[in-house]
Amino acid sequence: MKKVIYNKFDKHEITNLPVVTFPGRIVVIMSAGETEKAVNFLLSQPILGVDTETRPSFRRGDNHKVSLLQVATEHVCFLFRLNMTGMTPAIIRLLENTATPMIGLSWHDDILSLKRRKEFTPGNFIDLQNLVGDLGIEDLGLQKIYANIFHQKISKRQQLTNWDRDVLDDRQKAYAATDAWACIMLYKEMMRLKQSGDYELKVVEEPEQEQQKA
Repeated sequence: MKKVIYNKFDKHEITNLPVVTFPGRIVVIMSAGETEKAVNFLLSQPILGVDTETRPSFRRGDNHKVSLLQVATEHVCFLFRLNMTGMTPAIIRLLENTATPMIGLSWHDDILSLKRRKEFTPGNFIDLQNLVGDLGIEDLGLQKIYANIFHQKISKRQQLTNWDRDVLDDRQKAYAATDAWACIMLYKEMMRLKQSGDYELKVVEEPEQEQQKA
């Protein structure tokens, strides 16, 4: 039976979906000296999921540098606390690597944020937003795409928490790891569907009222 996917997933349906959380091990990198070993391991893996987090600004004019770089394999996720480690040579080597594919979403914005910390030449990054259209999916947000493909919900409750705090709590760590890992899961499944054709696209027409609002 073919997998049913939608060009636009109903956001109201997401509320009732089961929540998905990264099932692997989370390693927090808090010092510059730890980055070399972590990067060596990551670059030995076949594929990586990537994302960043930045402390939110609630007042006009307040701008914070990117706080966290999360890089996941299917089984382990490293959380690089950039506000503590800085952009070390090892981290730059990871970001500039051209061998291991690094899968992200809306990654152009993340690159700009990382470059504000230190300039680098982006390596082998693949942005899921450039791929979803091949399946007929019009949504561009991680939560909607994941719900569409896997019928599971990625919780966004921790998104606007303080990513510069001295110690990240377990909910923040799980949230950050899940977002990076989810990029790998989506990429692999999207490639499978694209190559096999094992899916049925259902086109959902927007209600006339919503079209007028847009």
